[in-house]
Amino acid sequence: MCYIEITKDNIEDNHICCALSTKQYEHAVNEKKRWLKARMDEGLVFYRLHERAKVFIEYLPANEAWVPINAPNFMYINCLWVSGRYKNNGHAKRLLDKCIADAKACGMDGIIHIAGKKKLPYLSDKHFFEHMGFTLQDEAAPYFQLMALTWNGLADSPAFKSQVKSDSINEKGITIYYTAQCPFAVGMINDLRELTEKKGVQFQSIQLSSKEEAQKSPAIWTTFSVFFDGRFVTHEIMSINKFEKLLNTLA
Repeated sequence: MCYIEITKDNIEDNHICCALSTKQYEHAVNEKKRWLKARMDEGLVFYRLHERAKVFIEYLPANEAWVPINAPNFMYINCLWVSGRYKNNGHAKRLLDKCIADAKACGMDGIIHIAGKKKLPYLSDKHFFEHMGFTLQDEAAPYFQLMALTWNGLADSPAFKSQVKSDSINEKGITIYYTAQCPFAVGMINDLRELTEKKGVQFQSIQLSSKEEAQKSPAIWTTFSVFFDGRFVTHEIMSINKFEKLLNTLA
């Protein structure tokens, strides 16, 4: 199998796996490409299968990651995604092996990733990571688990930052935290705003625009997190119809 590394030099001529068949998100894909190029200066690495497929891994040093975690000298996996007919062909392991090799070459103590207690959209299946030797390091409500593969037994244990432990904020109505990391989040936000306000519910979206903002965020899943009246509701980027059903249960 052939994998290619997406770099600042070739990213404009290559797809980045997200929203491959959705023309309406083209502007959001371009925004993610700009986001990736900026992160590459901070050590982000992006490998994908050399086909038109959603098979890729994206990782960077944890101290540069846009998530509220403490994990000095670890590598953080933003996303490891293998979809459709490409599942169960060893792609996830081979892509993870690239991350492991890079982390060891950089003298790091291990690798971390956020998974879910159970199988959920947009969150990795923790059972794969357990099979690969990852162990649970920390948890936060309602279902987030911080997993780590560590080869230095003296390394400090990775952990979520304290501000995410309460899973609540002091806001009314719908509040969505998001970044440009996922084109679907960027592409959907205006539609979600229009629907929410049409129903007479207060709406605010907070696009995290720096590593510092993301690391101080009350949302663990900074890619996309929905709060209602201050309580965390979901990290799932929903269709308009599904989000409307959610609103009907909340408001």
